[in-house]
Amino acid sequence: MRVLLGVTGCIGAYKAAEVLRGLQRAGVDVRVIMTRSAAEFVRPLTFEALSGKPVVVGMYERPDYAEIEHISVAREADLLLVAPATANILAKFAHGIADDFLSTVYLSNTNPVLIAPAMNVEMWRHPATQANLATLREIGCEFVNPGDGYQACGEVGVGRLAEVEDIVAAALGMLERTREPKRADLEGERLLITAGPTVEDLDPVRFITNRSSGRMGYAIAEAARDRGARVTLVSGPVKLPHPAGVETVPVRSTAEMYEAVMSRIGDATVFVGCAAVADFRPAARAPQKIKKRGASRLTIELEPTEDIIGTVGRSARDNGLLVVGFAAESESLIAHAEEKMRAKGMDLIVANDITREDAGFDVETNAATLLRSDGSRTDWPLQPKRELAARLLDEIAAMKKKR
Repeated sequence: MRVLLGVTGCIGAYKAAEVLRGLQRAGVDVRVIMTRSAAEFVRPLTFEALSGKPVVVGMYERPDYAEIEHISVAREADLLLVAPATANILAKFAHGIADDFLSTVYLSNTNPVLIAPAMNVEMWRHPATQANLATLREIGCEFVNPGDGYQACGEVGVGRLAEVEDIVAAALGMLERTREPKRADLEGERLLITAGPTVEDLDPVRFITNRSSGRMGYAIAEAARDRGARVTLVSGPVKLPHPAGVETVPVRSTAEMYEAVMSRIGDATVFVGCAAVADFRPAARAPQKIKKRGASRLTIELEPTEDIIGTVGRSARDNGLLVVGFAAESESLIAHAEEKMRAKGMDLIVANDITREDAGFDVETNAATLLRSDGSRTDWPLQPKRELAARLLDEIAAMKKKR
């Protein structure tokens, strides 16, 4: 496996050396291209020493020991990874500007592209940057989203380079997918998937929600797309990019998610309820911010929200829809999951133990037990969510074939 690592000019450039090392530990052969700005932060010699290969910086460099051509360089790798990627390089990629070696290689590249952006929070939020990101997603680039926190410039917010281990894991996952023979066992299927949390407003400032990141649902959507399915993703508020090739419907509240699902369920052949839907909402939303005014207590009356998967499950009895759900539990995991599956008419349910720190909400990995309506079950060990998504889709494809 071979990766072409593009490094651009920002303070996060030093982390690219750690990304290189992480890929090498996994047996990946890495070659580095740097922009001239990147060379102001980290010397090319660093990457040459680590990779054992000449590093290309200038467009017209021709080292004595290597013949460097942007076409051949682009063709020799299985993946183009750009980490860190500045707002400038995103703009070049999105608009086809090829005025340095890296941007020229990008235009010549026919392999998958993975981008890990890094920039100031306001640069990340700028409409031009967001438009460029949308363009790149639309043409198939994948992203490792920047983190949220303290930045080198002293400001706080989204924009810092993602963690090295997350970038390496995403790159290895893409490489693995390129090696696998393309599967089309879900071709002709129409999957409707929910993901992320729902948000229930108490007043214009405060709300009730949960820690769901949406990663599991998004992983299922992307994996189903790759296996030939037509996918619609109804997503609560998350910090993930919309998957390319997937119809994404953003919602906020449970009522909005319910309406989005019910208006589309008639066209689906498989429903996967992966969202962490709020079970209750404030019975009344205050029109103005609730003031403390010296009160020692505040009582909030809650009412049940719409039962999305229950409604879908009841309708599935008449139209043959395959219904898959998730159960996030802190106790009596299997018993509660079995009860939920029976009550809501599911064919499959994935049970998660949310007391584990390495699985479930807001992490990259998951461990689960798959329960079937026939009473059988399978334990899945801790693994990246993309791998667990693949296992779940194996099960769905087998059930659809049997039916």
